[in-house]
Parts: sequence; structure tokens; C-alpha cells
Amino acid sequence: MQEITEDVRERLTAAAVWFVATTSPDGSPHVSPMWVGVDGDTPWFNTSVGRVKERNLRHDPRVCLSHHADPFDRVQIHARVAHFVEGAQAERDLDRLAHKYLGTPFAWLVPGEERVTVLLEPLRVRHIVGVEPLGRG
Repeated sequence: MQEITEDVRERLTAAAVWFVATTSPDGSPHVSPMWVGVDGDTPWFNTSVGRVKERNLRHDPRVCLSHHADPFDRVQIHARVAHFVEGAQAERDLDRLAHKYLGTPFAWLVPGEERVTVLLEPLRVRHIVGVEPLGRG
């Protein structure tokens, strides 16, 4: 697990939208704008059971979170799913995110909707400022 640096933690703590990329079973990418939280060095997000990203992550636990302040100041967090949390805790986590992003509890659950919180283990954390140098080869 890679430690989250303070500058990246500030981004995760702010009410900023992140892009969450997963891999579909056919190998194609799937990207969703998401609310993201962080507890210590554990980034997390919440979604509905059955959504594409949740199904993808149960098939392939690799995920990438991406955020940019501007095109020349961006963060990428390559991670894998550490744990799925369902039930009442997942609903409380959704409320935590709604308070962070909206200042209110989440009030738009669809009847019968089940929530899941996806806890992530960061494997590689990159904060890129300026133009990224080309790799060798």
C-alpha cells in the first residue's frame, strides 16, 4: 500500500469530483464522475449495488481515480479494492459524502436501492504538476 501524501489528501478531503475508472469484463474501460472520501490512507466511494462500476470491481478489483485542478495539476491514484461494505454502514457512508458535497443528508435513494461502499488500497499515487516527461523507449 502506498501512503497518501498531504497534498493528495487535501484533494481527497475537498468536495471535488473525481473520475473513477474500472475495467469491464470485455477489457473496455468504464469511467464515472464520483464523490470520493478518504479515511487515513484509504480512499473510498459509494455506489449502488448492481451499477456497472460495482460489477466491474467484483470481476477485476483494479481501479484508477483521477482528479485535476487544471490540466497541468492532476492526481492519479491506482488502487485495488480492499473491501466492499454493504448494508446500514454503506447508507451512513453515502450520507457522509452527501454532507461533504451538499451539506445535507442524501435524500434521493430509490425504493429498494442497496448501497455499497468501496474501500481502496492505493498502489501508486501520482501528483503531476506541469508537463509530464515522456517515458524512455
